[in-house]
Amino acid sequence: MGVLAPKCNFNSFLTDSDKNPIIPKIIPTDYYRPLIFITSSSSNRHSSLLIKPTESPNPTHSLSLQTKKKQKMADEAKPTTRLVICVGDIHGYITKLRNLWANLENAVGPSHFRSALVVFLGDYCDRGPRTDEVIDFLISLPSKYPDQSHVFLCGNHDLAFAAFLGVLPTPSDGSDFSDTWREYAMNEEREGWYKGLGYESMHLQGRRWAGRMSGFNLAKNTEYKGSIYDAGPTFEAYGVPHGSPDLMKAVPEEHKKFLRDLVWVHEEDDVSIETKEGLQKCKLIAVHAGLEKDKGVKEQLNYLKNKDTRISKVEPLSGRKNVWNIPEELAKTPTIVVSGHHGKVHVGELRLIIDRGGGLENNPVAAIVLPSKKLVLDTDNFAT
Repeated sequence: MGVLAPKCNFNSFLTDSDKNPIIPKIIPTDYYRPLIFITSSSSNRHSSLLIKPTESPNPTHSLSLQTKKKQKMADEAKPTTRLVICVGDIHGYITKLRNLWANLENAVGPSHFRSALVVFLGDYCDRGPRTDEVIDFLISLPSKYPDQSHVFLCGNHDLAFAAFLGVLPTPSDGSDFSDTWREYAMNEEREGWYKGLGYESMHLQGRRWAGRMSGFNLAKNTEYKGSIYDAGPTFEAYGVPHGSPDLMKAVPEEHKKFLRDLVWVHEEDDVSIETKEGLQKCKLIAVHAGLEKDKGVKEQLNYLKNKDTRISKVEPLSGRKNVWNIPEELAKTPTIVVSGHHGKVHVGELRLIIDRGGGLENNPVAAIVLPSKKLVLDTDNFAT
């Protein structure tokens, strides 16, 4: 009998009819050993077997340890693309926001998540019950995730909330906020504009936000919650009745600062995105509703960056069909335009609209991850 390799079961080489070792057809192995020569003899036959343990019929073992190590080193050496996460409208739903945040970390992995650029697309208040807690959560992010970058866009609801609190920047030309009323004065009675303390020096959208609107909202298929903006739950979150000027004192200074500092547009260079041609680097413009197709992009970006509060209704923050598409002039240099606002999700080649919830209680809050365009919802279940 020849020498038998360690871990090799000699008895497995026996047949029922012959108690001596014979040649097996295949001896699978997944580890490295020297060649093993096994001999067997009986009264009427003599057999030999040369085993090559490194040859395995299992394809999962086709790479040597050295090859696998080299592959791992090559993968780690590849340049990584920074993730960009765009979070849709939250509308006071703190539980949805917390669940979405946890799901995003699970979806992309902790290390990528902690270094991501996170762009919040606006509309943090109204409709949902805890605007105050949503703003607390957002304010805490820079200290809790110091390696992330955060952008907080202003939505049309946030602009109106800020207008009521008196934290919007004053018009650059020295005009009065009351000048913003004129264009829409015919709607004052129907929309029940606010006429309480301080209304004389209030921007149009602040008056509409704190006004009184009742009845059924056909667009949302729900009852109005206090005003045309559904601002009632925001007042309640701070412990005051809808339309009360006491809200101006009830909102903490750090929340006022958060609303004051919201940007109306954000631009980011070299953002990677999956396209039909493969991975592409583009400029990204993030704005709550979109850019008007019939106006110059430069002009729009200019007044958005400067927060031009002379404008009664800021279309890039509140428009609908007129801001849905990407302006043609941006086709010259491929540009991603990402927004929320529209109460639906649209993932086009470069036009992204992320607002699955629309502020409705039974709808999820959504985010999109770039470059993959992966959509993540607060209702996703990543448990294994």
